[in-house]
Amino acid sequence: MRVALGQDAIVTSTVDLRTAPDGPRPAKTRRIHPAWFVAAVAFVAIIGSAGFRATVGVLINPLEAEFGWSHGAISAAVSVNLLLFGLTAPFAAALMDRFGVRRVVSVALLLVSAGSGLTVFIGQSWQLLLCWGVLVGLGTGSMALVFVATVTGRWFVARRGLISGVLTAAGATGQLIFLPVLAKLATEQGWRTVSLTVSAAALAVVPLVVWWLRNHPADLGVPPYGATEVVPAPPPSRGAARRTIAVLSHASRRGTFWLLAGGFFICGASTNGLIATHLIPAAHDHGMPETTAAGLLALAGVFDVVGTTISGWLTDRYDSRALLGVYYALRGLSLLVLPSLIAATVRPSLWIFIIFYGLDWIATVPPTMALCRQHFGADAPIVFGWVFAAHQVGAAVAATSAGVVRDLRGEYDLAFVVAGVLCLFAAVMSVRISRSPALGAGTA
Repeated sequence: MRVALGQDAIVTSTVDLRTAPDGPRPAKTRRIHPAWFVAAVAFVAIIGSAGFRATVGVLINPLEAEFGWSHGAISAAVSVNLLLFGLTAPFAAALMDRFGVRRVVSVALLLVSAGSGLTVFIGQSWQLLLCWGVLVGLGTGSMALVFVATVTGRWFVARRGLISGVLTAAGATGQLIFLPVLAKLATEQGWRTVSLTVSAAALAVVPLVVWWLRNHPADLGVPPYGATEVVPAPPPSRGAARRTIAVLSHASRRGTFWLLAGGFFICGASTNGLIATHLIPAAHDHGMPETTAAGLLALAGVFDVVGTTISGWLTDRYDSRALLGVYYALRGLSLLVLPSLIAATVRPSLWIFIIFYGLDWIATVPPTMALCRQHFGADAPIVFGWVFAAHQVGAAVAATSAGVVRDLRGEYDLAFVVAGVLCLFAAVMSVRISRSPALGAGTA
């Protein structure tokens, strides 16, 4: 007899009435748990939204050449995107509680597709700010790392650190897939082809999300992966914005929140804001072809997948505070030496930097998520959303300030050195986080 768990169920239970000396007895076998399918769809969705982030470094020089806009003006649009990317995240976590993960992610992908596609019609810098900054910022922010925190928190009890690492690495995988292709398209077909390609990629993921992504294990009548009992889905929460602000008010009274947010501010400044946005133009300033520089950044994405996955595995086993301290310290030291490594050709030392930096790029995410769960309980996804908002504020500040440094000084060296010093401060902040959560965590 085969018992299905509903039309949408991916898991079925098979019961065989086998004869035995003492009579029939049931034998149950279970196929792949649906949590793995949900994680797979989330991985693809994050890849679909990652295409835009891969375009930023590729398109700065083409936009400057066609419209005469400065690096600072173009970086301002990137900063708005990064800022909204972060500030939308905590509200997106509450919206997922209210309307469901599937609806929020579907709308987010449509916004990314519209913002990137409409870019082909721009002629003024404010239009770039509207498309790149506002539309794509809202879309990517609605399925940022809080999406990862929500999926892992609902669908997994076991392997949370590992899945957090894998899903976080999806952004790097998107960069790996898109960046070399987009750099070649920008060189041979023009930047508008790049925008349309990203728009189509984000749009293509929507049907997968609508068909396969489920909001909660209880929707399929199964327990979360690693649990033994079905956990009832919480009722839709009303007043998403009010709850998001209330969680921030509660979390901000504790030093742990500010240490996590401060470290992530520096994390965003040193990755999305600086390296992802300005490494290609910085290498181009030294005579390196943009396609070569884009290939290096894509290679960093390869090792980012490896590093973040390993970080998730380590987070399941070791002190997250110590892991963060090591990650930030090593990143800071690597940034301090970067100005001496960039040249017209790719030297072995630059290969070493790219491999190392890729391993460390977003390795900070799994231990940061784990610390949010440890210290803030049920409110962890929204708290992490606010911590991630700090990440993107840092990225926005770095994207604009590095562009201004380039306009004023003609090179990026000062921006790299300042980011390296800040990462060393982040390492100190991380190891100062309390080992045990305060009483009453997660009650906001």
